[in-house]
Amino acid sequence: MDKIVNERLDVYVQKQVQISRNNAQKLIENGGVLVNNKSQKSNYRLRDEDIVVINLPQPAPLEILPQNIPLDIVYEDAHIIVVNKPKGMVVHPAAGHFEGTLVNALMYHAKDSLSGINGVLRPGIVHRIDKDTSGLLVVAKNDTAHNALAEQFAAHSISREYVAIVHGRVKEGGTVDVPIARHKTDRKRMAPDPSGRRAITHYEIIEVLGNYTLVKCRLETGRTHQIRVHMAYVNHPVLGDEVYCRAKQTFGAEGQALHARLLGFEHPNGQHMEFAAEPPEYFERILQKLRRLF
Repeated sequence: MDKIVNERLDVYVQKQVQISRNNAQKLIENGGVLVNNKSQKSNYRLRDEDIVVINLPQPAPLEILPQNIPLDIVYEDAHIIVVNKPKGMVVHPAAGHFEGTLVNALMYHAKDSLSGINGVLRPGIVHRIDKDTSGLLVVAKNDTAHNALAEQFAAHSISREYVAIVHGRVKEGGTVDVPIARHKTDRKRMAPDPSGRRAITHYEIIEVLGNYTLVKCRLETGRTHQIRVHMAYVNHPVLGDEVYCRAKQTFGAEGQALHARLLGFEHPNGQHMEFAAEPPEYFERILQKLRRLF
């Protein structure tokens, strides 16, 4: 490795192994970096004749544990599981969420009978819905089923219908055909962006409740946060959405009032299947509050 004479040791290590300065300093402090077979401090200045050896620790083996978490299973056979995910549950493990996820629960329920195509963190997962969105998901129990379902998602032939309570009096239904991409400065958000991937949402009015509207949204594509971004784009953000809605009145929603109500697809055996799940109790309570008010 080329050294820069008089460069600090931590800066050199940071550049060579592409880690943060803080992590480089920890590596040096823990004896993972030797200069001429000796440990040095982070502020050591490199000399031309120095030989630097960097020993990166082996990553800990990743293990996702099965957990006995109750599941609302709508349908199950040897190939698929259709589950009604509760609001507040993360679909698969990720940073900060390695327990209590749908995957943890599925691993306990299905034992080893989950597709392995998406790796250790996402066995069986073909598609996702947000943590605070409730509703229907189909899970693959083997690779054949996973591939069959993935092809349908790619072809946009899966039927996905959501219900949402949105701010404002929606005057008529419509279609939002606006590309979506990761927000340029806030990586946790998505945003309308001409350079993004095409995203299409069709929405219809179910019930007008004063300054709120119960709508039905049908996805033609399935981008991250698609309904939430698109409804905010047309100035009707989803009630309780802490990311895309500025309004503070939530009527106790504690997260977006959005539910995946209908899911239709072709089973790997060729049979068309369609499933429905009515909105959860919290969603109905909000509707009753709004009906009493308006």
